[in-house]
Amino acid sequence: MEGQTPGSRDLSEKPAAASPSLSSLGAVFILLKSALGAGLLNFPWAFYKAGGVGPAFLVELVSLVFLISGLVILGYAASVSGQDTYQGVVGGLCGPTIGKLCEACFIVNLLMISVAFLRVIGDQLEKLCDFLLPSAPPALQPWYTDQGFSLTLLTVLVILPLSAPREIGFQKYTSILGTLAAFYLALVITVQYYLGPQGLVREPRPALSPSAWTSIFSVFPTICFGFQCHEAAVSIYCSMRNQNLSHWALVSVLSLLACCLVYSLTGVYGFLTFQTEVSADILMSYPGNDGVIIVARVLFAVSIVTVYPIVLFLGRSVMQDFWRRTRPSDPSGLGVRMPMTILWVTVTLAMALFLPDLSEIVGLIGGISSFFIFIFPGLCLICAINAEPIGPRVKCCLEVWGVVSVLVGTFVFGQSTVAAILELF
Repeated sequence: MEGQTPGSRDLSEKPAAASPSLSSLGAVFILLKSALGAGLLNFPWAFYKAGGVGPAFLVELVSLVFLISGLVILGYAASVSGQDTYQGVVGGLCGPTIGKLCEACFIVNLLMISVAFLRVIGDQLEKLCDFLLPSAPPALQPWYTDQGFSLTLLTVLVILPLSAPREIGFQKYTSILGTLAAFYLALVITVQYYLGPQGLVREPRPALSPSAWTSIFSVFPTICFGFQCHEAAVSIYCSMRNQNLSHWALVSVLSLLACCLVYSLTGVYGFLTFQTEVSADILMSYPGNDGVIIVARVLFAVSIVTVYPIVLFLGRSVMQDFWRRTRPSDPSGLGVRMPMTILWVTVTLAMALFLPDLSEIVGLIGGISSFFIFIFPGLCLICAINAEPIGPRVKCCLEVWGVVSVLVGTFVFGQSTVAAILELF
């Protein structure tokens, strides 16, 4: 999706089986599109929190090993289990209890991603209103420019209608805007560092004081939020014509290296431009009247408006699966689908208005994302190798790596969640 949407999947309430037809290049671009999203805006702030470019970049490279490993493991697990969805693979290999935990994490993760999307849209609306009404002081701004009102109005009039249909397959074509916005933003931030943002007065800033080594762990939530495309990995793998595992590994490496380049450029140059004054949303650090930044804001806002319904759809599909198991009625009917949709939009909008800082949301999402990037792939690897004829040495190495992935994921989840809760209070 922009960060999280499985673009290869047919977005309908009852997907029909289809023969694999996705090319390798198509898989690379879909994984790239799935990973590049709203998390990009938070990377410069994460570089600041980590204590500078060096520590943050080191953590990013180490994380990249686990990120690529998770994608390869999911492809292997999908081939062993014969399932074509993430939760199906986890449930098929690890048992129904872990499968239900996966579904619960899926719902919570998608819910928080929806909140982050609305938070980003609200931030860009605020800056756009400042640009349209530059002469009015903040105390005298018209009531309709208030972020709470403008975001609520946009959500009710645009996002809710886009999220209501039973089938929203047309949305997968518009989500390409997210990738374009990401590349454009990385380019703009890099160029602006050398040219200097319009209207920004550069003042000498004190050098960052040496911080505790534990501060580098603050980068993990942003990395997990930014790079997570693992929920889409199984669907993408099962849609490829060439499902050779080594070929899938190459697709995973190329996709995440391209993402790493975009995220690193944004993080490094955004941090170097603003340093200690960088905002959790990098676009909020730039003046509201900068033309190229205005284009970036509009691109990001439009792309997120079009991707939000896909995130809602995926969350609603899990809720509908639960409904089918417990109720005799069809959950795709208007009488069940619309209350689910309205409930999702209402809850995420209320949370977006309540949480004023994108960094707080990213911390929560990063913790939950560790399940999909580290913990569930590690468990799937441990269970999958027991169902395959593998040599004892190779089996031992894979088991150790699976245990390490689970332990790292547990640490990231605990550290990220505790830090996010402490920031809230």
